[in-house]
Amino acid sequence: MTRFWYLLFLLLPLAATAQTAPERYPLIPYPASLTPATGTFTITKNTQLALPKDSKRFAQEAEQLQNLLRNGVGASLKTAKKPAANGIELRYDASITAPEGYKLTITPQQVTLAAKEPAGMFRAVQTVRQLLPPTVEKAGKSVPLTLPAVQIQDQPAYSWRGMHLDVSRHFFDVAYLKKYMDLLALYKFNKLHLHLTDDQGWRLEIKKYPKLTEVGAWRTFNNQDSACIKKSKDNPDFALEPKHLRQRNGQTEYGGFYTQDDMRGIISYAAARHIEVIPEIDMPGHMMAAIRAYPFLTCNGKNDWGKLFSTPICPCNETTYEFVENVLTEVAALFPSPYVHIGADEVDKTSWSTTACTELMQKEGIKDVNGLQSYFVRRVERFLQSKGKKMIGWDDMLEGGIDASATVMYWRSWVKDAPAKAIRNGNPLIMTPVSTLYFDNLPDKNSVEKVYNFDVVPADLDPATAQKAILGAQANLWTEQVPSENRADYMVMPRMTALAEVVWTNKTQYASYLSRLRQHYPRLAQLNVHYRVPDLAGFSEESVFTDKTSLQVEKPLDNLILRYTTDGSTPTPTSPVLPAALPITEPTTVKLVAFTPEGLRGDTYTIRYKQQPYAAPVSAKSPAPGLTATYFTGYFKKSALMQEAKANGSTTVTSVQVPKQAEADQFGVQFRGYLDVPETGIYTFYLTCDDGGTLRLADRMVVDNDGLHSAIEKTGQVALAKGLHPIALDFVEGGGGYTLLLKYSKDGSEPREIPASWLKH
Repeated sequence: MTRFWYLLFLLLPLAATAQTAPERYPLIPYPASLTPATGTFTITKNTQLALPKDSKRFAQEAEQLQNLLRNGVGASLKTAKKPAANGIELRYDASITAPEGYKLTITPQQVTLAAKEPAGMFRAVQTVRQLLPPTVEKAGKSVPLTLPAVQIQDQPAYSWRGMHLDVSRHFFDVAYLKKYMDLLALYKFNKLHLHLTDDQGWRLEIKKYPKLTEVGAWRTFNNQDSACIKKSKDNPDFALEPKHLRQRNGQTEYGGFYTQDDMRGIISYAAARHIEVIPEIDMPGHMMAAIRAYPFLTCNGKNDWGKLFSTPICPCNETTYEFVENVLTEVAALFPSPYVHIGADEVDKTSWSTTACTELMQKEGIKDVNGLQSYFVRRVERFLQSKGKKMIGWDDMLEGGIDASATVMYWRSWVKDAPAKAIRNGNPLIMTPVSTLYFDNLPDKNSVEKVYNFDVVPADLDPATAQKAILGAQANLWTEQVPSENRADYMVMPRMTALAEVVWTNKTQYASYLSRLRQHYPRLAQLNVHYRVPDLAGFSEESVFTDKTSLQVEKPLDNLILRYTTDGSTPTPTSPVLPAALPITEPTTVKLVAFTPEGLRGDTYTIRYKQQPYAAPVSAKSPAPGLTATYFTGYFKKSALMQEAKANGSTTVTSVQVPKQAEADQFGVQFRGYLDVPETGIYTFYLTCDDGGTLRLADRMVVDNDGLHSAIEKTGQVALAKGLHPIALDFVEGGGGYTLLLKYSKDGSEPREIPASWLKH
C-alpha cells in the first residue's frame, strides 16, 4: 500500500460525512457531527435496557424507546440499573451543555444514548428511531433489529424550530394534531404554532364567552369551502371531511372546536415529545367569528369585508379590552408556553374613524390609525406580561411601532427591511417568509430545494447582530385550500423535512439530503402520511415533435408504478403501465400518474403532444440588443388584461427580469422583441411565475402559467429554426412580492439561463 492510500485509509472515518454516508445513516436532520464506524448492533428480546440511578429523569424517554422497540422485537426489553454487555444504556451526561444536545454511540457490543436534559434524550431516541428499519413504526412480526455502528454528537443550530397549523379556516381534530406532532417529533421540531381563531372560525373554548364556540365555531359553506368542493371532483383530497359537518336548522354547517380539556390533552401529548404549543388568538383583525358571536366588539357595529380585510375589533372602547383580557386570561392559564401570539396583521383600520377613536387619539397623543394599532398592541402586551407571558405578532405590527420586548414573526417577503427594522428595535425575530416557508403555496418540482436552500439569517443583515436576534424559523400551513388531513399531509411533506435540516443542522449538501430523503418515504408510508410523491421528469406539459418522438419518464423512486391513459381519463390503479418508451407519432394527450407500492397516488400529469414544423425565422433590420419591457401599474388577474390598460412607460432590458421602474405592489410587464436562436432544434422553456405569465414564441403559445398563484414552474416546447423569432412574454404581479424566471434547454439538455446575446429588439 502506498503512503497516499495508507493516509487516505486512516482518514476515511473522519472524512465520511453527510456526503459519503447517506445510505448507511439516512438521518434527517443530519447530525452536527457523525463519525461512521464498522459493524452493527443487533437488538433482540434478550437485549437489556439500562437506566442507572442518575438517569431516572429519562424514565419517560426510556418508555418511549421501549414502545418503539416493542413494535420490532415483539416484547418490552428487560430493564436493569447497570449497563450490561450487549445492552442499551440511557446515560446522564453533565458535560453536555446544549439543552437539546445528546451523544449517541453504537458499537457491535453496546448502544449508549447520553444527554443532560430529557429533551436531549428524546432527540437521541428519535435518531435511533430513524436508524431502525421503517417497519418499526408499526407492531408486526417479531424480528431482530439492527443499528449501524456510529458515533454522533449533536445539538440544534436554532432554538426555534417550528411548524404552524391553521385550524380556523378548516378544522383538524385532536387525533390529527397528534399525528402532526408525531411528525414534528420525528424530525426534531420543538414548536407547534396553532392558529386557533380567524374570520372563518373560533376553535378554542372560552368559558367566559360560550358563544365564541357555540356561534363562532360553525359556519355555512363559504367561498373557500365552495372552491374546495369544486376541486374535489378531480381530487378527493379537496373534499370537506364529513366528521366536521353538522345539520342544524335545516342547514349544513362546517366547524368544530377544542374544549379546554381537549387542549390540555394536546398540550400534554406535545410536552411528552418536548414540543411547545404556542396559541395564536388573532387580533384586532381577523376577528369576524368572534364579532359574529359578540357584535359589540366593532367600532361601527358592522361585521363585513373592506377592500382587502375584515372589520377589526375596536381599540377605542373599554368593552373591547375587557373582552380581550378575559379571553387572554383563560388562554394564559391553559397554555404553559411562555408565548402567546396575537397576530396583529392585515388590519383594515377604516372603521376606526368614530368619535370614540378621535377622543382616544387626542387623549393619548396618537397621530394616525397606525398609532391606534400600536396603542392596542402595546396595551395587550402589557396585559400578557402581567400574566407572565411574552407576546408574539406578525411583522405588520412594526408599522405603528412596538416595544423591544415583543417577538416578531417575519412573513412579508416583499417588505425587505422588516427584519433589519425589528433587529434595530431590539425585537427577537422568527423567520417565516411567505416566499419560501408558506407551505400552503402549491408545491412543484423546485419547492423542496427552495426550502432546503433557505437562509435563516438573510444575507443583507450583519451576521453577528442577526445571529443574536434571530431565534430560528418555522413554516406555516394556512388552510383556506386545505380541507382534509390528506391534503395537509401532502402540503407539508416532504417540505417539512427540508426545513428540519435547515434549522437543526444549518444544512449539509442538497444531494446528500435527497439521497437520505428517498429512504424516508417507506417510513412515512408506515406512518400513514399522505405525502406528496416526488415529481416525475423527462417531459414537458406542452411537448412538440416534428416527425415522431417517444415519452420516456425519469422516476425519482425506483418502486413507483407509472400508469397512463390517452383517452382523456385520469389514470387509475388498473390503467396500463407506462412502457420504458411510449411511441408518439401523432398529436395526442397522455395523462400520467405515479403510484407507490402502498397505493398512494401522485399528481396527475397532462402531457399534450403537438406536431409542428420548425418555425421559420423572421428578418429584422439591425436589431438592437435586449428586449423592450412595457410596464403597467394595476391589478391584473390575467396577463391579457394589460391589453386594456394604459402603460406607465417602457425600457430596454438585457435579461428577462422585471425592470426597477415597473416594481409596485401590483403591476404587469410585457416583454417584446426577438429570440435569436443559434441552432435549429426543439427548445424547452421553463417559466416560473409568482403570480402569473405566458410565453409565446414565433406566434405559438409555448408556456401558459397565467393567473394569480404562488411561484410555480411550468414548461413547454417549440420547434424553432435557426434565426430570429418574435418573443412575447407577459407577466403580472397581484401583490405581495414577485418571482419571474425563464430558462431553456435544447433537445433534452440541462436547463440554463437565456444568454443576453439571444435577446434582440
